[in-house]
Amino acid sequence: MLAIIGGSGLAQLSVLEVTHRQVVRTPYGDPSCALTFGKLAKQNVVFIARHGYGHSLAPHEINYRANLWALHNQGVKGVIAIGTVGGIRPDMAPGRLVVPHDIIDYSWGRKHTYFEGPERPVVHAEFTSPYDDSLRQRLRAAIQASGISGVHDGVYACTQGPRLESAAEISRLERDGADIVGMTGMPEAALARELDLPYAHLCLVSNWAAGKGSNARVEFDPAVAAKSVQDLMHTLQACFAN
Repeated sequence: MLAIIGGSGLAQLSVLEVTHRQVVRTPYGDPSCALTFGKLAKQNVVFIARHGYGHSLAPHEINYRANLWALHNQGVKGVIAIGTVGGIRPDMAPGRLVVPHDIIDYSWGRKHTYFEGPERPVVHAEFTSPYDDSLRQRLRAAIQASGISGVHDGVYACTQGPRLESAAEISRLERDGADIVGMTGMPEAALARELDLPYAHLCLVSNWAAGKGSNARVEFDPAVAAKSVQDLMHTLQACFAN
């Protein structure tokens, strides 16, 4: 069974045939919301809305440790994380789906490891390749099978939020090698690695990042967003079809 973590605007999955919901308590506090169990293309799936019901949690307020621990406790074999991002690289236009291959962390102050405290050992998790290649290939194949305009690599920059970035900050991220920017990719990916959970990111580009594209400021097109969510659902169905 795989887990799906829903991002901004995805408090539920329209393609998921829900069987039941379960409240899970963890040693790290409460997850964002109850876990939703169901079937997607006849495969068992567990879903959690990262921002909680009604998008009530800002990126820096999310209890990432509780979310990942709750999923791991249910015996999931991997995690597909959905994220909404801004496009930096020229081919990361609004409406694209992206399967990033690497990440740069600019967040701070978040509970980012399970290995802390007097009763826990010091562990340096290997993180050269943050995303699981097998899950990435599965997502790439699903995008292709759906005939959707996707980008199959890219570097994800995780900023603190909840405010959007300045144009100068985006220029800095671009110089650092970032292709897309979001606010929730870390410490989620690192915590999954500490739990030995294969993890991959499926990102929806909702807008151009600050200073990119033809607009002077960040703007969101509702029509593009709706089409992107539709494409995402088609991709998830293709991903779980086999």
